[in-house]
Amino acid sequence: MRAVIQRVTQANVVIDNNIRSAISKGLLVLVGIEDTDTAEDISWLSSKIVNLRIFNDAAGVMNESVKEQGGDLLVVSQFTLHASTKKGNRPSYIKASKPPIAVPLYEQFVQQLQTDLGKPVFTGEFGADMKVSLLNDGPVTIVIDTKNKE
Repeated sequence: MRAVIQRVTQANVVIDNNIRSAISKGLLVLVGIEDTDTAEDISWLSSKIVNLRIFNDAAGVMNESVKEQGGDLLVVSQFTLHASTKKGNRPSYIKASKPPIAVPLYEQFVQQLQTDLGKPVFTGEFGADMKVSLLNDGPVTIVIDTKNKE
């Protein structure tokens, strides 16, 4: 699994001109799934996201997690995170899982995040044409790949 995590003061997903989900302070998580992803990847990534110390504490130091801050999560599936640009100028998405594999893993990931965070997680809609808006706070943007554990 590959995730792009952005600390936000606000973010939303719009589908067909309707707001699907919106959060204020928290994390926008774009996640890409590949066929080799497992329950171990889901568990590891969820724990890492919920416990990342990227929010400022009272002293202004990035020392608290989204969980400690009481922030929200907005999770959006994004197969293009597995784009290969090695050959030519048209990206290949061959590593990205097709819906029969990706949808159940995505849903398990959202469930694990809810368990780890201790409250509901907001989402986009898998496979939909989504418009994602955000106000990146910092800016703070972190990329995590479960295959590299970094």
